[in-house]
Amino acid sequence: MSAAGTTVRPVPPATRRIVGVGLAIASGVAVAVQSRINGELGVRLADGIAAAVVSFGLGLLVLLVLVPATPTGRRGLAALRRALAAGELRPVQCLGGVCGAFLVATQGLTIGALGVAVFTVAVVAGQSASSLAVDRAGVGPAGRQPVTGQRLAGAGLTVVAVLLAVGDRFGDPAALALAVLPLLAGVAIAWQQAVNGRVRVATGSALTATLVNFTAGTLALLVTFAVDLAVRGRPAGGLPTEPWLYLGGPIGIVFIAVAAAIVRFTGVLLLGLATIAGQVVGAVVVDVVLPTAASHPGPATLLGAALTLAAVVVAAVGPPVRR
Repeated sequence: MSAAGTTVRPVPPATRRIVGVGLAIASGVAVAVQSRINGELGVRLADGIAAAVVSFGLGLLVLLVLVPATPTGRRGLAALRRALAAGELRPVQCLGGVCGAFLVATQGLTIGALGVAVFTVAVVAGQSASSLAVDRAGVGPAGRQPVTGQRLAGAGLTVVAVLLAVGDRFGDPAALALAVLPLLAGVAIAWQQAVNGRVRVATGSALTATLVNFTAGTLALLVTFAVDLAVRGRPAGGLPTEPWLYLGGPIGIVFIAVAAAIVRFTGVLLLGLATIAGQVVGAVVVDVVLPTAASHPGPATLLGAALTLAAVVVAAVGPPVRR
C-alpha cells in the first residue's frame, strides 16, 4: 500500500521483459559505436591489445571513482564481500570481464580489416548458439530456461543472417579466417552476461557488478599486454589526440551495467538476441555514415541485419523467463 492508501501494483513480467529488450537493443547500438572507436584506436596505435588496455583501463578508472562515491556502490561492495565469504558467489563467477576483455581486444585487432558490420555478425554467430547453451545450463540468475521452438528459430535465423552478411567475403579467405576471433568472442559473451547477472543479484548493484567485470578484464589485458610487449615490443603508433577515441571504456560501462541489470528479466538468450539486433543495426549505420576501406555493407549485409531483427521478434514471443 502507498501513503495515500492505494495499492501499488507490481510491474507485470511481460512489461519488464519488453522494457529489457528495448534497453538491450539500445545498448547493442552503443556497442557498435564502441567497436568502431576501439577499432580505430587499434589502427592508430598499431596494436589491438594496447587499444583494449586503454579502453578497459579508462573504464576501470571511472568506476573506481564512481562506485565508492555512491551509496548503492558502497552497499554493493559490502554485499560482494559477504557473498564471496558465504559461498553464495563463486570466484569464477567474478571473471566475466575476461570475456569482455577478449571482445574488446578483437575489436582492436580485426575491425580495421573486417569493418564493423562483418565483425558484428561474426560475434552474432557465436553469441546465439552460446546463449542457448548458457540458458539451458542455468548459468544466469534466471535459472534454467527451456529450449523452445521459438528460441531455436530465433537462434537459427541469426546464423542465416550471418551467412548472408559475410557472403561477399567468401572470396577472401584471409578475412574469413580473421572473423574467427569475433566468433569466439561471441561465444564468450553469453557466459559473461550470465555471470555478471549473478554478481548483480548477489550485490544488489549493477555498478558493483560492472566494477567487478572491468577489474577482471583489465587485469587479464595487462597480463596479455606484458606478453605482447615482450614478444613484439612497444606499439608502433603514438597515443592519438582526438578525445572521442577514448570513449570506448565509458560506453562499455553502460553496456555491462544494463546487461547485468536486465538479464534476470529477459534470460541470456533474449538479452543476447536483442543486443545483437542493436549491434547489427548500429554497425550497418556506422559503416554507412563513417565508412572505412574495409566497410562496404551491401544488400546482403542489410538483409542480414533485417533477419537479425526478425530473430529477436521470434525469440521474444516465447514463454516468459522462469524465475
